[in-house]
Amino acid sequence: MTAIVEQLDQEFGNLIESLKDLVQTVPPDLLYRNPPAVSIGESILRSAAAIEQTCEGITANLWDDPFEWTLPETLSSAARIIEYLSEVDLSRQRAFKAILDDSALNKYISVPSGDACRLSSVLIETLVRASDYRGRAVATSKILFGEGATGFII
Repeated sequence: MTAIVEQLDQEFGNLIESLKDLVQTVPPDLLYRNPPAVSIGESILRSAAAIEQTCEGITANLWDDPFEWTLPETLSSAARIIEYLSEVDLSRQRAFKAILDDSALNKYISVPSGDACRLSSVLIETLVRASDYRGRAVATSKILFGEGATGFII
């Protein structure tokens, strides 16, 4: 791997680790608590699912949405979520091992819409989407843990 690929790989890895850290801080009764509209656990799972979908798409051209196997009923505890996050991390590692150097980031790949997109764009869009879901989980945890609106910028 070269510099840009290594940086992207590290960003995805850091994001997955931060999701693991976050899920360990959430009391079990708050993990899937609604309201708000989307619970902390659901936001964590959506973040990981975005990464999994892209990594599986890159390595196996399998662009299925992991929705069915990331349901709160299936991943009902912090331990199960962390296990799933570890599987997503393995998928990430396989995907980035397949990207041999920075020049590969300029190659076009087919995405579920049928369009061809640069690999770099697909990875960056996924990182942004997954980070957004993580941000939602963090914001929800701050609200539910009683940190209130202090420090939020509106």
